[in-house]
Amino acid sequence: MYTQQDERRLYEQAKHLLQHDAANTDDTITQLREVINYADWKYYVQNEPTLSDAEYDHLFKKLKHSEEKYPELITADSPTQRVAQGLSERFPTVSHLVPMLSLDNTYNAEDLTDWDKRCRQLAETDNLEYCVEPKYDGASISLIYNNGNLSRGATRGDGVMGEEVTANIRQIKAIPLSASLVKQGITQIEIRGEIVIHKNVFESFNKQRVAEGLSPLANPRNAASGTLRMLDPAEVKKRGLNAILYHISDYTLSAGSKRPKELNTHYGSLQWLYSLGFPTPAKEMKVFKHIDEVIAYCHEFEGQRDSLAFEVDGLVIKVNDFALQDRMGMTSHHPRWAVAYKFKARQATSKLLRVEFQVGRVGAITPVAKIEPVHIGGVTVSSISLFNEDVVREKDVRIGDTVLVERAGDVIPYIVKPLTELRTGLEKEIKFPTHCPACNSELEKQQDEAAWRCININCPVQVVERMMHFASKDAMDIRSLGAANVQKFFDIGLLKDIPGIYHIDWDRVKGIEGFGEKSVSNLKQAIEQSKQQPLSRLLFGLGIRHVGETTAKTLASAVSDIREFYDWDIEKLSTLQDIGPKVATSVIDFFARKENREIIEKLEKAGINLANEHKGEQQTNGELAGKTFLFTGTLSHFKRSDAETIVEEKGGSILGGVSSKLNYLVVGEDAGSKLEKAKKLGTVNILTEQEFLKIVEG
Repeated sequence: MYTQQDERRLYEQAKHLLQHDAANTDDTITQLREVINYADWKYYVQNEPTLSDAEYDHLFKKLKHSEEKYPELITADSPTQRVAQGLSERFPTVSHLVPMLSLDNTYNAEDLTDWDKRCRQLAETDNLEYCVEPKYDGASISLIYNNGNLSRGATRGDGVMGEEVTANIRQIKAIPLSASLVKQGITQIEIRGEIVIHKNVFESFNKQRVAEGLSPLANPRNAASGTLRMLDPAEVKKRGLNAILYHISDYTLSAGSKRPKELNTHYGSLQWLYSLGFPTPAKEMKVFKHIDEVIAYCHEFEGQRDSLAFEVDGLVIKVNDFALQDRMGMTSHHPRWAVAYKFKARQATSKLLRVEFQVGRVGAITPVAKIEPVHIGGVTVSSISLFNEDVVREKDVRIGDTVLVERAGDVIPYIVKPLTELRTGLEKEIKFPTHCPACNSELEKQQDEAAWRCININCPVQVVERMMHFASKDAMDIRSLGAANVQKFFDIGLLKDIPGIYHIDWDRVKGIEGFGEKSVSNLKQAIEQSKQQPLSRLLFGLGIRHVGETTAKTLASAVSDIREFYDWDIEKLSTLQDIGPKVATSVIDFFARKENREIIEKLEKAGINLANEHKGEQQTNGELAGKTFLFTGTLSHFKRSDAETIVEEKGGSILGGVSSKLNYLVVGEDAGSKLEKAKKLGTVNILTEQEFLKIVEG
């Protein structure tokens, strides 16, 4: 339907329309229709969206407002006059009993308040009740049951006609092939829902595609939609699809039967379906009597979206009473009694301008993509880590590419894939350096690692990064010696290495702008106090690869003096809790290096504490004695390090990862893979932050 040249032109046209408020001319409206029709084709037919949901919604609203202002320019084929373009020639088409309309979208409290006012006017009452449920991000379906048996399953299609995919629907175990509907007096019923895919299943599916040399799918929605329209039902069965049913669109009662009382409200209808064995969001639904309660719940739920098994991109708010829904009616595009509250965009497209190579604290060279700034999830993103050379090659990302960018639950943006159909032929392959960008030393790569490294210990970038880490709050906690001051002192030759922190020329510091008598005194005091930090902080501050705060505490508790590690071997280190061969090898390599031992000797001469007076001691009399904890996600009441200190003060211990030894995983906002692993393990007690507080306070 579209040539590659057409696709590039329409994508650039879409971007221009997004970035510029053009006059509402006939030409502009024509362009909007053209790019929206193209976006519909990519989304519904090709399953390869080129625009994010937020970008599409913005263009659609522009067209809608333009046509409202100039109704004489509305045409019969405008996207505002139909639901969507979603039919292919692969399956027979069938008519929905009731058209499958889209939902109008809202993005903030003001939008919801305006919608609430319209609802009250249309319903002619202020006594409204709203039902709120998750908006699952999958592929829409329509199911028909005749005399209690599944007789037809269809895709959304264009909203009026859909593709008949009954054979594939039957492969989804969550969907009942029959139900006790006749006993309820129902001879025929049409149920709407969403085909979804578990996040873990989607992740495994994409890994398999990459291994086969195929491009990863952009999101679980595409995986679900593509699978649903496969020609081989046996292959569909292997994919592990799931379903959530969220609406009864039509039903027929048998002669003499009374409508079940549950079918008076939306909430009641989904609870009723759930009781008959249908997969509905019955447990996730909430009913509210005021829009302010709805708004508060929307904000609360958005912070929990990553803890759900399926991808959710918003919440759907519906007037609960079916009689009021009928009174309010619908437009040709959406029902007036329902609206979607969309969460902050997770994906967007941008252009890869260049790649910079950064040197890390332990010498790893990281390629960083510099893209045209794009707004995702409430922040503007312009830099994205490409991790290592293998990732660059695997994804076939090139300079000049239009790329799909995602900012997921861990809030770190990443490039999902390049949009190869938009390539012009002018894109350039990313060339990895052979020498360090900072010191020009030749890079090395170990056989079992993906990263290239600069092993020059005097590499200036590494020296500065190591000093910043050493002085940081969770290491030696030298306040007033933050990253900016470390860099400044290094640039003017005042600092050259970690031991130099304890031999600063204070006369020179007094001559630096911003360092008055009080500032100098505070820095002096902070440096002096750091000399008595416990051994665990020193071990962490030295920046040994793979040694985090928890591992540093484990190491410190095993020795009386840091220099004992000079004689330790892998076997001895591996006897310590949560220390495997990789960490053990890293510790041995660090203490075997002559220059690192020299740093330790210089630190001793400067008066730094190298000893652990409490070797082998473990508190056994606290309320949490014998219990192990791990924290994941962002905590709201205190820093993670403070929470860990509370556990240790009460006799508990902190583990470095999820394992059979873990008793409690405390989950904050934006929890990641640790939560999924704990759920899979099944033996770990998963606590919210509030539940953890009750334990430590009780």
